[in-house]
Amino acid sequence: MLNMETFGKRLASLRHHSNLKQREVAERCCVSVQAVSKWERGQSCPDILILDELADALGVEVKDLFSTEDAV
Repeated sequence: MLNMETFGKRLASLRHHSNLKQREVAERCCVSVQAVSKWERGQSCPDILILDELADALGVEVKDLFSTEDAV
């Protein structure tokens, strides 16, 4: 089962590693900045249909979004 808080921390780490702002991720995924913020805080998670765009925006594969290893 996906732990939303862990996913959010992973997402924030990947975003920081990619030197992107929440706004930039939101624009690339066609969602609001508030949605990205909620994902990173573990209050919600992205729709499965957005995962490809999210991974592309962060320069990773979809499987990397769910990895428990530290972002490189």
